[in-house]
Amino acid sequence: QVQLAESRGGLVQAGGSLRLSCAASGIRFSIYVLGWYRQTPGKQLELFATISTAGTTNYADSVKGRFTISRDNAKNTVYLQMNSLKPEDTAVYYCNAASRANAREFWGKGTLVTVSS
Repeated sequence: QVQLAESRGGLVQAGGSLRLSCAASGIRFSIYVLGWYRQTPGKQLELFATISTAGTTNYADSVKGRFTISRDNAKNTVYLQMNSLKPEDTAVYYCNAASRANAREFWGKGTLVTVSS
C-alpha cells in the first residue's frame, strides 16, 4: 500500500519559518520526482517546488529564495523548508511523487499552513 504522509503544518507568524516533511512508503522512492503543491480556496493547485531523482531543484518565482526542497532517499522523505513566510503563503500543502519510468503518481493528503500577519 502506497502512502505519502505530510507532517503537520501549523500557524506561524509572517517572517517566520516552518519545515514540512513527507514520508513515503510502498514505493521505490529514489526513482520518483518529488514535488510540493499548494492550494488556497478559489485558486488553482500550484506546483511551486520540485526535486528530480538526481537532486536538481526548481522553484516557482513566488517562493524562489525563500523555500528549499530537499530529499533523503535513505529515509524515503522529502522536505520543504519555508523561510520568510508571508500571509499569501497560507494554503493547504501537498506532496507529490511522480515517476515517468512506471507512469505512476501519488499524493499526500495535504497539510494546512497558516501565516498570520
